[in-house]
Amino acid sequence: MVRDGIFYGLGAAAAAVLLGLLTNPWWALPAVLLGAFFLWFFRDPERSIPDAPGLVVSPADGKVTAIVDFEQGGKRLRRISIFLSVFNVHVNRSPIQGTITGICYRKGKFGNAMGGSSSEANEQNIVTMQGEGHTVVFKQIAGLLARRIVFTGRTGDKLARGQRVGLIKFGSRVDVVLDSSAELKVKIGDHVAGGSSVLAAVPVPANLERAELVR
Repeated sequence: MVRDGIFYGLGAAAAAVLLGLLTNPWWALPAVLLGAFFLWFFRDPERSIPDAPGLVVSPADGKVTAIVDFEQGGKRLRRISIFLSVFNVHVNRSPIQGTITGICYRKGKFGNAMGGSSSEANEQNIVTMQGEGHTVVFKQIAGLLARRIVFTGRTGDKLARGQRVGLIKFGSRVDVVLDSSAELKVKIGDHVAGGSSVLAAVPVPANLERAELVR
């Protein structure tokens, strides 16, 4: 469980005790249920992380809502968008094994995370990673209910594929942006699990594959 869940749960438990002592005990029931929800919401299950070269895994649990090809800076890119409802696990994980080369927190709106414009308009944390000869960007995007984005990594950190890197509280969206040459392994409507579901496979340069085998 994420530590935040304990804090929220204890707060709800304290409120339940006070309500039970100062009013009718039945008034404590909503606080008890809220505390139970917090403990469930902040769950952090273990995941089996695939280890084959070139795999890009989902940074979060949720539903694939969009796959868009676009051009930026003269490069053809592909964006995979994943919507997290309040019922999903909200712990975020690194999509690849690699090094963080950039982190940019951008303030913005708290609109519906399922909307296409939320990828640019909503408040978000943009993380750029370099690994296995490719650059992958993933965005933690706030939604209608999300009011806090947590990211624990720093520029220069080396992350393992599927490593825990943060969370977005109470409904949100995660975008993964990668080269259009990546071979998709998901489609719109698929439900994915953070760290264990493969979104795409990118070609790994031969020299990097040989180095991995030697290691």
